[in-house]
Amino acid sequence: MKKNGMLVALIDEYERALMDYELVLKSISQEDFLLTRDDKTEDKDCLSIQTVTFHIIQSGYTYANYIQSISSKEWLEYDSEIDSVNIAIEKLGEMMVYTKKSFQNNWYKTTKELEEYSFKTRWNVTYDIEQLLEHAIVHVLRHRRQIEIFLKEK
Repeated sequence: MKKNGMLVALIDEYERALMDYELVLKSISQEDFLLTRDDKTEDKDCLSIQTVTFHIIQSGYTYANYIQSISSKEWLEYDSEIDSVNIAIEKLGEMMVYTKKSFQNNWYKTTKELEEYSFKTRWNVTYDIEQLLEHAIVHVLRHRRQIEIFLKEK
């Protein structure tokens, strides 16, 4: 039996987006990671590269939890502090492992079977699995771009 091609492709793209994000992280200093970049924002997730990274990881766990809710009541609310670039990269990897694990009972379902599931998110949007993963990918891409802009404005 073969894994669902849509899921495999979307997970591959999610991993690619995270690898690109990690490349940006690897290019910065610890000082750059912690430095407040936007002291006028009201969004606590957008103050620094550190807070943006925490937000990406926390959101990644949330997306995985929604997918996992198809077959399990387990919900892991991520809240560990990330105080260095190296820890951030490690935690991004752990988040991806958790995401892949969330598919353990779904990899072999047909796309038609997967389309039966929808998730009303806590930000009041309803997604199917494909839309949720596309959102997860673009979420990382948007924040990578945000950090690249932060670094240009240095």
